[in-house]
Amino acid sequence: MEYGALTLFPELFTEFARTSLFGRAIREGYAKLHVENLREYGLGKHKSVDDTPYGGGAGMVLRVDCVVAGLEALAARFGGTARRILLSPQGQPFTQKTARRWANEPGLMFVCGRYEGFDERVRAYVDEEASLGDFVLTGGEVAAMAMMEACVRLIPGVLGNELSAVSESFSDSSDGGLEYPQYTRPLEYRGAAVPEVLRGGNHGEIERWRQAQARARTEQRRPDLVGSTGRRSSL
Repeated sequence: MEYGALTLFPELFTEFARTSLFGRAIREGYAKLHVENLREYGLGKHKSVDDTPYGGGAGMVLRVDCVVAGLEALAARFGGTARRILLSPQGQPFTQKTARRWANEPGLMFVCGRYEGFDERVRAYVDEEASLGDFVLTGGEVAAMAMMEACVRLIPGVLGNELSAVSESFSDSSDGGLEYPQYTRPLEYRGAAVPEVLRGGNHGEIERWRQAQARARTEQRRPDLVGSTGRRSSL
């Protein structure tokens, strides 16, 4: 799968593409990353990509002509089609459901903003807008990397153990809720012991315990997620 980023700070993606899960996916041939420097499409001596907003207001706004020129150059790097995603606080919140949908695309292109945002006309050149959450970042680079990693780990073979992405939080097997508690050695630590049911070897009891724990944890911590997949819970 091919990924791309249009950014004023391409160096932020250098270590990301060399390390972590995403870096391994690139080395093993599961993913490619194309990074386009928006500054290359700036105007004048200083390669300016922003300007003051019409009507007045604080800050600077990214120019539509510079952004679209960079976006089209980035698109030319892809072997096929790619979904164009504008990163903006006004976009739809990114979720695991979004990651699963995007993971089926042949390519994803992320447009990373800076300053006070984009000229409104930029939106005519993208397929959708996405937000990492209801907060504001200085730029879209961190959001782009988070979304890329969420998608790449869903590609078969990337995680190594295919079951890792099956029973985790927000998965269909968790009914869209949170994952059950996990334990490992030591058996007891400062008075806190691993639950007896996990030591008994009865896989049926263990599964029922995990389902009950996942349901209880979701109801307590994220009641908005209860039954979010639309399936009836078996609990």
